Amino acid sequence: MSKPVLNCFMLLALGISLASCRDSKTLEENQQLKAHVLQLQKDAGDLGNRVDVLTKENADLNAQIEQLKKKPAGKKKTAKPKSLRKSSPPRNRP
Repeated sequence: MSKPVLNCFMLLALGISLASCRDSKTLEENQQLKAHVLQLQKDAGDLGNRVDVLTKENADLNAQIEQLKKKPAGKKKTAKPKSLRKSSPPRNRP
């Protein structure tokens, strides 16, 4: 075989080996990214469930607040001015 044809085959073999190396790295990277995406989707689902729970809890607490606002407050004693308060009789001092 002639030298240019041999060089062409060597370049072709080198190109194929580099391409397969890139493909394996790309495949490995894709697998890692897919695993990461799955984990993120799971986390997003968990967070969505947590938001639902907190929304329900918030609604329950708001309902309790409204019930407490509707309850009538007990009668409060009004403060009397000092001049109207009963005073104790004067003491006999020796």
